[in-house]
Amino acid sequence: MDKDVAIKVTDLTKMYKLYNKNSDRLKDALGLMKGEGYTEHLALNHVNLEVKRGETIGIIGTNGSGKSTILKIITGVLSPTSGTVEVDGHISALLELGAGFNMEYNGIDNIYLNGMMIGFSEEEIDKRLDAILEFADIGDYVYQPVKTYSSGMFVRLAFAVAINIDPEILIVDEALSVGDVFFQAKCYHKFEEFKEQGKTILFVSHDLSTISRYCDRAILLNKGVILGEGTPKKMIDIYKQVLVGQYPLPENDFKSLLEDDEIRAAVEKKTEAKKEETVTNPDLLEYGNSAAKITEFYAVDQKGLRTNSIIKGSEFEIKMKVEFLRDVNAPIFAFTFKNIMGIEITGTNSMVEKAFLEPVKAGDVKEITFRQKMQLQGGEYLVSFGVTGFEQDEFVVYHRLYDALNITVVSDKNTVGYYDMESQVCVEDAKRD
Repeated sequence: MDKDVAIKVTDLTKMYKLYNKNSDRLKDALGLMKGEGYTEHLALNHVNLEVKRGETIGIIGTNGSGKSTILKIITGVLSPTSGTVEVDGHISALLELGAGFNMEYNGIDNIYLNGMMIGFSEEEIDKRLDAILEFADIGDYVYQPVKTYSSGMFVRLAFAVAINIDPEILIVDEALSVGDVFFQAKCYHKFEEFKEQGKTILFVSHDLSTISRYCDRAILLNKGVILGEGTPKKMIDIYKQVLVGQYPLPENDFKSLLEDDEIRAAVEKKTEAKKEETVTNPDLLEYGNSAAKITEFYAVDQKGLRTNSIIKGSEFEIKMKVEFLRDVNAPIFAFTFKNIMGIEITGTNSMVEKAFLEPVKAGDVKEITFRQKMQLQGGEYLVSFGVTGFEQDEFVVYHRLYDALNITVVSDKNTVGYYDMESQVCVEDAKRD
């Protein structure tokens, strides 16, 4: 392996046996299986990748694509079915925080237990103890049995142990969002320190803003196969199309390693199916007097593709289709963005925008488009839709869908607060008095 390569994965395959019954698992282990009592599932299918020393690589993909599996094989938690993994450097892995904790031991005892499991001597842990305790910041609870900890204290201590051992390679699986907002900020600061020190970082995240902000390169996995690798922006754009079933044809500027017939067929499919459903909330709140019905709603990115992810700073559209079951004098069409805590952030309607003040007849179908620029900070949002109006000066709800659509805002620059004022900054030498 080249000296500038920290991790090399060659033709890696991981196959799981999915047994029909628990007794079949036992029979197979004892060599008594007659016939096929299981089906084979390929979690990873002939995967090849290299991580250069000092690189920060993000792995993205839908649930079940093999992201966590590949990290567990690289760290030695799982064994591959075939293929090889070469690692050059001391690894610290943030996979399942606190998995090695003894619930009867206190925090101090677990720090030493986990440190020794990672490969450090008692003297080396002694030198790091103060840094671990300061980072965890759980006070005198560290002297109490771990079983008495809240979930927040537990993950704070587990993260503090894993992050403060000065590794050459850091491997992270969705562990940068533990604890409260202040602890998360501390985690991200530590993450940035690692990056500035030239450490090799490989991590999995569903937070596309984190991938966009921190990664030098991104790898897109789908059903155990690498669809492509390249700049975070490019892979995120492709991933957004994967989410809604609109796979792009492979381009010459990244290698497609498609091995699976089902995936290949999906990739070769044209993206003419404009009515593919976006991800919606199955538990949305719905009510109204049935004079109108919202039959369709979705977001469209600047390329005209239906999506649940919008790049901050880009133009996008919110669309809804409404069918009227009764005559309505002057319907009002609206949408609202909330954050995940339920706070309304922004929204508008056709009356405020003076866009539509006309009567409609029963049987009419209207398609409404709200076009705007995304200025919200990176994160997760919920979009609600409504058709309302006034009848004899009384406000009437014809149909409302609360928290119907999830939108992820992808950003590599978050300012303070809910939205970006897009400030232009100029710094010049001032004249002395």
